[in-house]
Amino acid sequence: MPAFLRHPVALALIALALLIVVGSTVAIVPETKQGVVVRFGEPKAIVNRYRANESFGKTGAGLILRMPFVDQIVWIDKRVLSVEMERQQVLSTDQLRLQVDAFARYRIVDPLRMYIAAGSEERLSDALRPILGSALRNELGKRPFAALLSPERGQVMDNIEAGLNRVARQYGAQIVDVRIKRADLPDGTPLESAFTRMSTARKQEALTIEAQGAKQAQIIRAEADANAARIYAESYGKDPKFYDFYRAMQSYRYTFSPERGGDSNIILSQDNEFLRQFQGRR
Repeated sequence: MPAFLRHPVALALIALALLIVVGSTVAIVPETKQGVVVRFGEPKAIVNRYRANESFGKTGAGLILRMPFVDQIVWIDKRVLSVEMERQQVLSTDQLRLQVDAFARYRIVDPLRMYIAAGSEERLSDALRPILGSALRNELGKRPFAALLSPERGQVMDNIEAGLNRVARQYGAQIVDVRIKRADLPDGTPLESAFTRMSTARKQEALTIEAQGAKQAQIIRAEADANAARIYAESYGKDPKFYDFYRAMQSYRYTFSPERGGDSNIILSQDNEFLRQFQGRR
């Protein structure tokens, strides 16, 4: 037996050296990570790169080999990441100062570009945060406060996402979603003033709708009266005697109706034209 194998310390040192060599040669790639292999500061390869709609277990995860003590792997998350925007003050088109909280979800789809442009996920988030705030202010500054309370809010989010995505692509990232968590008016007088303006606007809108409804009702009644007059005229042209009889019956019903005092007495001459229908046909 060699002499150095008789010393436990030597054996431990040899085992440690082997572990170090193996550890620097073999790397374990997780399913949730993608890596940039860097050699002397220059990126050389990409491992387990993100691909859309890839199946779990069929990626590049697992064991890989690298040059020991030379290659370094920069790990980058493949999952959806989040960047929070600090509360921003936004001025809407109706001159309301809004306190807005928002966040964006993104995924790194080009790890090489991200490594070159930002260097790390933390720097990427720091770069996207002010861009998100700028896109939010630009978009909300074009719309009134009521747009955030209407279906138009979805279009606002889409526009912010598109603007942010154009910049994120320069960092190898893709914006998945943008959402506004809160959009509040400042407490105190501005809030009460905004509520007053909103209440006044809704009352004016209600008056406008009521006026339009009254106008439409007049038009409908006028058209109905015109149709009735036309029908009466057509009926008179077809049978004048029946038309006279029908109008006389309507007049009697109106005159002798209980609602108009049907128990009252009316004294007329028997030859009066109003009572002609009571005399029968001649």
